[in-house]
Amino acid sequence: MINMRIKKILSTLEENGYDAYIVGGYVRDYVLGNETFDVDISTSAKPKEIKEIFDLTSGSVDTYGSISFKDSLYNYDITTFRRDIKYVGRKPVAYDFIESKEEDVLRRDFTINGLYMDSTGKIIDLVGGIEDINKKIIRVIGNMNEKMVEDPLRMLRAIRFASKLDFELEESLYRYIKQNKQLISSLSYERRKSELDLIFSSNNYEVGLTLLKELGILDVLEINYDKVKSCSNKAGIWAQIEYNKNYPFPKSERKIIECVNRILKYGTIDNITLYECGLYPCIIAGEVLGISKSNISDMYKNLPIYSCKDLKFSGIDVMNVLKLKPSKKVKDIIKDIEINVLSNEIKNEYEEIKQYVIKNWR
Repeated sequence: MINMRIKKILSTLEENGYDAYIVGGYVRDYVLGNETFDVDISTSAKPKEIKEIFDLTSGSVDTYGSISFKDSLYNYDITTFRRDIKYVGRKPVAYDFIESKEEDVLRRDFTINGLYMDSTGKIIDLVGGIEDINKKIIRVIGNMNEKMVEDPLRMLRAIRFASKLDFELEESLYRYIKQNKQLISSLSYERRKSELDLIFSSNNYEVGLTLLKELGILDVLEINYDKVKSCSNKAGIWAQIEYNKNYPFPKSERKIIECVNRILKYGTIDNITLYECGLYPCIIAGEVLGISKSNISDMYKNLPIYSCKDLKFSGIDVMNVLKLKPSKKVKDIIKDIEINVLSNEIKNEYEEIKQYVIKNWR
């Protein structure tokens, strides 16, 4: 049954004399029995009229003929029926507003995303989307070449939906992507990464990786992999893949991926990896290595130190005992102390560390 919050939005538009339907992923997931909180609504109302009807003077975003806002449960995107004329980076920079869903549906990518639902919960299928959902097929709406040249990201979206939903690419779509994969090279690294993130976040990411390899897209995307072990966190997937350094990872995400990669190469998790990388990257790497989260958490709780500040013997103590001035050697000694304390070779006690330093560094 359609949620009352969504029904109210559709009914309000209808009461003001406009056609209004839920469309796209929400309807697809409704048919599949999956819950989603992103609601796309397509309507004959123009953006200005939508704002006036819902009094959206603030808290909304108006882009490309769409009005976006959210409540405590859903993210809404209300878009006027339109015909897209020109795309730049998956954004329709030129378009005409039109009057019917029958024409509006033609601009959409795949039949499974071309279903409309009215305020009563009735599903209107203009492109055979229900049949393709039942057959578990990803099929393009309209002229395939026009759609893919218009926005090559749709090739990756097709693979993403096949991965997420465990569907197959329709035969002609599979052939088209394989033969025209070079179109993907025109995509920015940011857009490539965005779609790959979604593929890697899927429970069926293996399907996506297999398709990327089968279709010969790895080289075009400038990524490569040998064997990728299961991981529920996308950082754990990226850590097992070679990728062009132009992929735009935020510093924090790149650091996590690099830590996970280093741990995987090391092959295990111990006090030193926990100390150097932190708990979160170790839990991700542990999933790949088959080490339980509880074991890793217990190890972390029992670390003798969490930073060099926890050492009972400081850099100043090193300089005083060994009569040294500030230098790289002092840093090397502190690092050596850290490793030995973490390895339980020496206790984190002042006198024991002092004797260790005198014996090994004087």
